Amino acid sequence: MDFSFNDEQQMLQDTTRRFLASEYGFEKRASVLQSDAGWSKAVWNGLAELGLLAIELPEEHGGIGADPVAVMLVMQAVGERLLLEPLLSSAIVATRVIRELGSDEQRVRWLPVLADGSTIAVLAHDEPGATIRVENIVTTATPDGHGWRLSGCKSVVYHAAIADLLLVSARIEDGSVGVFAVTPDAVGVSLDALLTIDGQRAADITLDNVGVDASDRLPGDGGQLQAVVDYAVAMFSAEALGSLQRILEATIEYSRSRVQFGAPIGSFQALQHRMADMLMQVEQARSMIYRAIARCTDEDTRERRKAISAAKVIVGQAARHVSQEAIQLHGGMGMTDELDVSHHAKRLLAYELRFGTTDEHHAIYRNTVASHT
Repeated sequence: MDFSFNDEQQMLQDTTRRFLASEYGFEKRASVLQSDAGWSKAVWNGLAELGLLAIELPEEHGGIGADPVAVMLVMQAVGERLLLEPLLSSAIVATRVIRELGSDEQRVRWLPVLADGSTIAVLAHDEPGATIRVENIVTTATPDGHGWRLSGCKSVVYHAAIADLLLVSARIEDGSVGVFAVTPDAVGVSLDALLTIDGQRAADITLDNVGVDASDRLPGDGGQLQAVVDYAVAMFSAEALGSLQRILEATIEYSRSRVQFGAPIGSFQALQHRMADMLMQVEQARSMIYRAIARCTDEDTRERRKAISAAKVIVGQAARHVSQEAIQLHGGMGMTDELDVSHHAKRLLAYELRFGTTDEHHAIYRNTVASHT
């Protein structure tokens, strides 16, 4: 895959950056972060007007028709600004679930309203104590007349509290895994809202014998669902790259302006070495993300799994190292909310915990390699 970026890909990233620079500055984001809602409807509508909420849709369905590289560049721009709105959760992950697993009728019903921002959907997949692998799902779907009954728990589902539609993964009696569309206000659904470490809104979801109509089961299978989850991990890593790049740039800028002993601290050789190590970590993460993007839609599940889990591990390690170094090099200022460094550090810490931890992906990579040797 060519990563020199063509004009259309670069234009999409530049457009996203310009919009966020204008409408999502640090002070504006701070006000959104502290608001009761935790996200901005105005910004969401602006993203819809740019077509970014339809980024996962082909042109024949009114979308941009962006390829994975273009989506990666948008997510990198989003990571630089620490977007709080559910672009990843709804416009990328949930939209792709419906696109790939849904029936023609379901695509017609849901994709247009997801693209224009009037409906927000999220994938409710992660479960307490389980990895992101589809084979570990324990939430159950039991046949009930012409429909289904869902029971189980989903943990830390980002943006679930503002979602209009929950796409719930569940295990069927024959051992297969399906996806079921559920509204948050359905009987038997309860949401326990929570605040993540980086200030985003999420919820634990309990499903107690929730009735689902047969028409609300997506016909796609567990293999297709896993492919979407793998794709989500790759794009989430691209978002983390934007955050890594920004926190590195902020540290370099600070080292040039902060003076000690009559000289900028960036002139001290020991600190230069530490910032060089940070740069190496960021560039290694970038290389692994590019490889993951190149494989994120690969039909070879083994190679896709290896590339994406390897990237999650390397980016997770970089997230921890770079964010910790940035805070130390900023000193006490690095811990305050007045600089974006602390906010990026929190987002990078959250990166390690979402879509499978670094340790979980290390195990996935190790087991994938071992199973083919």
